[in-house]
Amino acid sequence: MDAVSDLEFFVELVKHGSLSALARDVGVTPPAVSARLAQIERRLGVRLLNRTTRRLSMTHEGEQYLTTGSKLLSALQELDRTISSSRATPKGLLRVNATFGFGRRHIAPAIAAFHRQYPDVEVQLELTDRPLNLAEAAFDVGVRFGEIPDSRLIARKVATNRRMICASPIYLRAKGEPDTPRDLQRHQCIVLRESDTAYGTWHFTKGKRHETVKVHGVLSSNDGEATLVWALDGQGILMRSEWDATTYLQSGRLKQLLPDWSLPPADIYAVYPERLNLTAKVTAFVEFLEGFLGKGPGAG
Repeated sequence: MDAVSDLEFFVELVKHGSLSALARDVGVTPPAVSARLAQIERRLGVRLLNRTTRRLSMTHEGEQYLTTGSKLLSALQELDRTISSSRATPKGLLRVNATFGFGRRHIAPAIAAFHRQYPDVEVQLELTDRPLNLAEAAFDVGVRFGEIPDSRLIARKVATNRRMICASPIYLRAKGEPDTPRDLQRHQCIVLRESDTAYGTWHFTKGKRHETVKVHGVLSSNDGEATLVWALDGQGILMRSEWDATTYLQSGRLKQLLPDWSLPPADIYAVYPERLNLTAKVTAFVEFLEGFLGKGPGAG
């Protein structure tokens, strides 16, 4: 038996007032209750109660054990309630990781709206050029695109997202428009270096047809915002997600190319370390993000 269960037993015994009363209540014999009390006294090395079958009287040590023990049990119960309510009510510190461009345009506005609804949650947003290891950096939630390579993470899709090829009318007037993916090899392409894997290789699908094209260009960057600036300036053809390009496509500053061909999806996921019991703040944020981004690229 542990110390907490011993305390609980002793408090209940004193409340019932006799060995036989407690025995009847819990469905055991009075000798079983007496044996449990004797076991506690042996562990503590003191006598806690002077007892008969009908009557109990506490020793000085018993009174101390009851008074201090009751306070400790109350504190433990309050701790349990506090921790349980933290799962029921979103509050406390929430640390979120996202990439620079998407984080600025979409996650920051989402967090502002989230905070209006959940003012007791303190949010720290850290933007990086590439995803961080959530567990090592002690983040609660990360925002990721496309396939999630780390199987240790739980991934929840919060929005669909297509990749597309686009260019400025400035560039197209000067260089023309590609008719097939292979035509891209004759164009200046702006390349985004998003990871340590090979970059500048674009994969296209049209029905059962698959085309893999190694594109070339004089401009490349690891920052999506920089590549977008170059594309808007007419420097070349760019592959971006609809969440990045929609505003410019709608305004006419960019034009989608090869619309009959599809590229690997870049669906948006909220990811978090695998845990048996998610806190309320994480659950609330992921669900809120799904609703916020579910409005489409114009959200925020």
